[in-house]
Amino acid sequence: MKVLVIGGGAREHALCRSLSLDPAVTALHCAPGNAGIAEVAELHRVDALDGAAVAALATGLDADLVVVGPEAPLVAGVADAVRAAGIPVFGPAADAARIEGSKAFAKDVMAGAGVPTARSYVCTTPDEVDEALDAFGAPYVVKDDGLAAGKGVVVTADVDAARAHANSCERVVIEEFLDGPEVSLFAITDGETVLPLQPAQDFKRALDGDEGPNTGGMGAYSPLPWADTKLVDEVLETVLQPTVDEMRRRGTPFSGLLYAGLAITGRGVRVIEFNARFGDPETQVVLARLKTPLAGVLLAAANGTLADLPPLRWSDDAAVTVVIASHHYPGTPRTGDPITGLDAVAAEDAPHAYVLHAGTRQDGDAVVSAGGRVLSVTAAGADLTEARDRAYRAVARIRLDGSQHRTDIAAKAASEA
Repeated sequence: MKVLVIGGGAREHALCRSLSLDPAVTALHCAPGNAGIAEVAELHRVDALDGAAVAALATGLDADLVVVGPEAPLVAGVADAVRAAGIPVFGPAADAARIEGSKAFAKDVMAGAGVPTARSYVCTTPDEVDEALDAFGAPYVVKDDGLAAGKGVVVTADVDAARAHANSCERVVIEEFLDGPEVSLFAITDGETVLPLQPAQDFKRALDGDEGPNTGGMGAYSPLPWADTKLVDEVLETVLQPTVDEMRRRGTPFSGLLYAGLAITGRGVRVIEFNARFGDPETQVVLARLKTPLAGVLLAAANGTLADLPPLRWSDDAAVTVVIASHHYPGTPRTGDPITGLDAVAAEDAPHAYVLHAGTRQDGDAVVSAGGRVLSVTAAGADLTEARDRAYRAVARIRLDGSQHRTDIAAKAASEA
């Protein structure tokens, strides 16, 4: 099977790594990729938002499957263009990807499906913003309606900060604050059958102790020893399957990866958000634990044959990912700094720990930073404590001037396991 992955972040590196280990995959390509992905896949230059260009590349490569990783190409209709070229594609059509592209649309789908979520208001004027903020009170949850690369959500007790963020957006969703721990649950679907993966928890705040600004994610772990053993079945029944059924009923069937961000509140499970693709950094830990070869599962979703697959197989090991971010992230990150120590991780920590590239590029013989979140160090172990130890041992080998990372990823869960 020839597979083309679209994207160039740590999520795509994790996907490419898993696909490269799949004996069914005879050729692996990625566009545009990054310095790390180049080690496992052939890279190609392409505008990931240009559906015609992506379809032409896939046709020229005689690809058997195209996997569209990031949200922006999905919302832009890249999967539609590839499907129109007659090539199986893992990723929803543009109409279905609106479930991530518009928070207001997602709320409407949830209402139609009877999915439990936070009460909310959609606001387009300063007066509407003020009314919604007054209605809910602090802490305030303000979400840019459109795509914002994981940084469009502000949760704050400062009403002025909440108002400023809301008024900087063309359209916002303001909703009640949901208490309780958060859980990320992915599901692969062909538009009818829904196949949930293992749950994970990520860390959105930049600093230890969940302090600092929201980010795209500073780390993650799986499994969740504190979670109810029936959680996945409950979410499948009350959230994932009803949402997929509602999308199909509306004439916009969702095929691909449906991500549910959940809050486990005192009133039960509530949906915080939906995404239309694998989430970063949760993908890194979930795929680290998946034993079933990945390519066949993604192809079955693309071809509408998920119901024919046997149950997924999972490792009993735990996995932890720690993100190394550049100087000043999540503000305006500094780029172009050389990264060293990657060879040391490969030599000393593999196979239990490895590095997935996100914001990197090749500069001659050197790998340099090229974005805010630069690397994801992922490790597996018999339990969360061992996985954490291995991940942070590998992190300590890497040098990137001015870089930052959280030191408490999975610490609480490991101590309580």
